[in-house]
Amino acid sequence: MKDFSGKVVIVFFGFTQCPDVCPTTMVELAQIKKTMGTDGDKLQVVFITVDPERDTPELLKAYMGNFDPTFIALRPTMEQLPQVAKDFKIYYKKVEGKTPGSYSVDHSAGSYVYDSKGNIRLYIRYGSDAQGLTSDFRLLLKAA
Repeated sequence: MKDFSGKVVIVFFGFTQCPDVCPTTMVELAQIKKTMGTDGDKLQVVFITVDPERDTPELLKAYMGNFDPTFIALRPTMEQLPQVAKDFKIYYKKVEGKTPGSYSVDHSAGSYVYDSKGNIRLYIRYGSDAQGLTSDFRLLLKAA
């Protein structure tokens, strides 16, 4: 978190082929960032994939670019992912599809919010009110 000193950091776990929760969350966070005006520059979204098998660095970069080019994507290795999930207390499980490679990944849908000093401050449930979140982020920035 030291790399983001002075910024409010939002950490979200997902995968690029997610049909609903992930793109919806990324769109909402991009809209909140825009709504915040110049304060939005102090908001950093970090997306961590739970599907490192398919989510290549190039795919993750392109995926983030669809929402906001300043959003960062991280890709743990298959060996690192269980420990990362344990550290953040998130759930993920590969769900086989009808053909190899057509699988999905069930996963936690909340986001962790860190204040500008790197302290965890909020856990946001999927579908939270964007206007309320904008206010929360502004308060965290003022507390810096």
